[in-house]
Amino acid sequence: MDTTAPVYVGFWMRLWASVLDTILLMLVITPLAWVIYGEEYFTESTEEIADSTDLLLSVVAAVAVIIFWHYKSATPGKMTVSARIVDAKTGNKPSTGQFIGRYFAYILSSLPIGLGFFWIGWDKRKQGWHDKLAGTVVVRVLKEKKNSRTAV
Repeated sequence: MDTTAPVYVGFWMRLWASVLDTILLMLVITPLAWVIYGEEYFTESTEEIADSTDLLLSVVAAVAVIIFWHYKSATPGKMTVSARIVDAKTGNKPSTGQFIGRYFAYILSSLPIGLGFFWIGWDKRKQGWHDKLAGTVVVRVLKEKKNSRTAV
């Protein structure tokens, strides 16, 4: 078996990582919304509260995800499944620009009906459209006896 070949992380593991990340973000964002906007955010349906809150909380979520990617090359959910985002060509850590592009490419992956995310299940390198656009892949982190290494 070739130990230098990358082990790409597939659709179901990435979906599980995304569910874990969503739960974690909700655990952070819900109390933040409560502190900033109070009880009326949860009990009243007013457009002006929802619009400004949604924008603020979306920015907070985007910044948090990109910071995790920049420092850890993974979100907590990806770390839980021993996955890491790497540059598709070199196997090294992607640039901050790639991470930012990858985040905004999620919009394209969600259109139409999430096809760009489902693409992970069909692609030989398990790349979603956001990965292809950013030039990244998600690989399994292999643990060795004395040190850790990323499969690339």
